[in-house]
Amino acid sequence: MITRIIIPFFVFFFSVASQAVEVSLGKLDTYADFPSKFIDQRTVRVWLPEGYPADKDYQVLYMFDGQALFDKNTTWNKQAWEVDDTAGRLQQQGALKPFIVVAIDNHSQRRRGEYFPQGAADYLTAEQRQQMLAHQGFEQGLHADRLLKFLVQELKPFIDANYRVKTGPANTALMGSSMGGLISLYALSRYPDTFGSAACLSTHWPGQIPPKPDGEVPTALRAFFKDNLPAPGQHKIYFDLGTATLDKYYPPLQAKMDLVMADKGYRQGVDWQTQTFGGAEHTEDAWSARLEIPLTFLFGK
Repeated sequence: MITRIIIPFFVFFFSVASQAVEVSLGKLDTYADFPSKFIDQRTVRVWLPEGYPADKDYQVLYMFDGQALFDKNTTWNKQAWEVDDTAGRLQQQGALKPFIVVAIDNHSQRRRGEYFPQGAADYLTAEQRQQMLAHQGFEQGLHADRLLKFLVQELKPFIDANYRVKTGPANTALMGSSMGGLISLYALSRYPDTFGSAACLSTHWPGQIPPKPDGEVPTALRAFFKDNLPAPGQHKIYFDLGTATLDKYYPPLQAKMDLVMADKGYRQGVDWQTQTFGGAEHTEDAWSARLEIPLTFLFGK
């Protein structure tokens, strides 16, 4: 089926892909090869809760690593966040404000280069930057700014024009894990007038693989966010971390980032939250198990 969808300033012609990814609650609109002048085409899935479109407007949650969010039968490791289950159940119970989820697939070969906060590289010397780019996943350079232009200038206008959603930063949130946590916080910092909140699970503060927790890259990341995070009051930020597998590198780095948050004036438990889950691993199953917590922080009534 060929779908013609008109949004402000331009027209898209593309096929709506068959729904290979299945959900247990709500439904998915799947757009294969979503076009962009900024990044490679990729699949975008829009999850709609049961009853959509009810006689109400919905907030929007933009999530990264879209391949891993819904159906464990279609993922490489047979794990998934099961966002439809948790978000659908909590909305049915009336625990959350109504929202939809826009899931953006990653480009597997360019994921690290697209998700690393590009502005943080300016806090490295030329030699340090060259050393970072020699690590696996950065061979094709840094492209986070282009990814965010796609999100803000192309994808969000499409969603706003074609779905029954509220606009403005108070109604627009971000979420991701690992490198996806970094790009979520980066998007909030680059576009504070577009996004009002971000949830960053198991944020990959080392910034590269293999991790170097005491290296210059995590120092550069903190310096960037110290200088560029939006002022508190109109924004909310959630962090969490486990203590096993890759997450074992994060506790001292998250503690340093928490100092940045406090220094910026964010209030723990009010407009900022950091939670540690002892023994939790760096996996989709772990993020799924605690997804209710960040969703409640972002959308709780």
